[in-house]
Amino acid sequence: MSTTSTEVLAFPNIRAIVRENGTAEVVVAGNSRIVPAGESLQDLRNNALALVVGEAQTLNRPVRAQIEDPEGHGELIVHPDNRIESVSYEAHPARRRVVAAEPMPEPPAPKVLETPAPAAESVDAPAAESVDAPAAESVDAPAEPTAAAVATVGQPWPPNSVASETTPAPADAVKEAPPTRRSLKETSFLVSAPVLEPATQGWRGALTRLGLRMDPSAEERSEREDIRTVSQHWPGPRTIAVVNRKGGANKTPTVVMLSAILARYSGASTVAWDNNESQGTLGWRTEKGAHDRSVLDLIDSSTELLSPSTNAAEIAKFVHHQTADKFDVLRSDENEEGDHEITAEEVDIAHEVLTRYYRLVVMDSGNTARAANWRRMIHHTDQLVVPVTAIEDRAEAARLTLQTLESRGGHDAELARNAVVIVSESTDAKRTMSGDALKRAKDEAQRIADGFEPFVRAVVRIPYDPALVNGPIRYEALQPATQRAWLAAAAAVAKGF
Repeated sequence: MSTTSTEVLAFPNIRAIVRENGTAEVVVAGNSRIVPAGESLQDLRNNALALVVGEAQTLNRPVRAQIEDPEGHGELIVHPDNRIESVSYEAHPARRRVVAAEPMPEPPAPKVLETPAPAAESVDAPAAESVDAPAAESVDAPAEPTAAAVATVGQPWPPNSVASETTPAPADAVKEAPPTRRSLKETSFLVSAPVLEPATQGWRGALTRLGLRMDPSAEERSEREDIRTVSQHWPGPRTIAVVNRKGGANKTPTVVMLSAILARYSGASTVAWDNNESQGTLGWRTEKGAHDRSVLDLIDSSTELLSPSTNAAEIAKFVHHQTADKFDVLRSDENEEGDHEITAEEVDIAHEVLTRYYRLVVMDSGNTARAANWRRMIHHTDQLVVPVTAIEDRAEAARLTLQTLESRGGHDAELARNAVVIVSESTDAKRTMSGDALKRAKDEAQRIADGFEPFVRAVVRIPYDPALVNGPIRYEALQPATQRAWLAAAAAVAKGF
């Protein structure tokens, strides 16, 4: 059954553009495709129509195509079986061009200037006027285009080009300027801008998979930029400290998530270090290795680990590898009978060892900002992260933590001013996840985030996710919206490096 032109949909909007300079493109729904070059304009037209036929075959129906070339413009209907119908076509008006192979004859006016001076003073002046009259008429004859006529039809003549044809030039201006050449150092054949990859998400991604190339949405481009940010490598190691003086503020989940994302995307060796005064919870929320060693064992073996002859793989004796999320964990001392508290000097030793074997160190912390190990951790920190659940006392503790650092001045104050605050939504565990509970959690999280925003470098909100509440934390167990929020948080942290 044949299809009439009125039944052919105008979606997607397709334009085929062929230019005089030998280039062409086919634009489908705002997405441009470069047409392969040909030896003539007709070859370009054929190649452009082949791309349009491909779109018709992808959609399995006829499509409309607006066409434009140096000779005119119009509309075609292109069928999947290569049949092409012309709906309309309008030729461009004839344009006047200067043909280089047929140079313009010299206007006769300069010949008057070449006449010898005695002839100009002759008493037969009327005879001279009669001789020059036909030459004057030839200048005004419309048969030959003059410089002024060419300039009025859009040719790229400079504004003073007509005057230069009739005004004698100085003798030194007749000499042509010597040709100048650019240095090879000033050019390159490399393409500086990366090619934008087609969409992979949403309906744009679905159309791309069907063969209709679509550019990514603003949301997908933003996600790609965050991935690019966390995937970078920096010269030298970087240390992140996750701090809040109040327990239950989401410090340990924050350490796990930042470590997982930075390790997954950057491929950089990453370690999460539980720098609690005695016993922390990082080891309880992560995967345990085949041993029970902790930071105390690493400190005791620091001389061996810092020896130039020690193999890099020896660090595996002291850390616990996370097989899915690709980072290691250095646990705090979990000896129930022990009462050892990490000192400032021991923090220096452990940090020196870890920065020899790892590019990124993410430090969990205790709740005492006056403790020696807490203060020494801050000394080694490059980027401060302050997690807070959307509960008033946690937010107040976060504010006091930042205030304490700012009051100390110097490096501590600089860390506080450039801190990243991560606000996680929370709910009352005794209540079900009703719509009202979720709304209250979101409103409270927004209020707390707005309160921190004027005082730090960045604030990121994290939605509630039951996978972060209890048990070992795995990145893949999170909901997609939570994964995206933690990616944005990690990108905000990485920008501080």
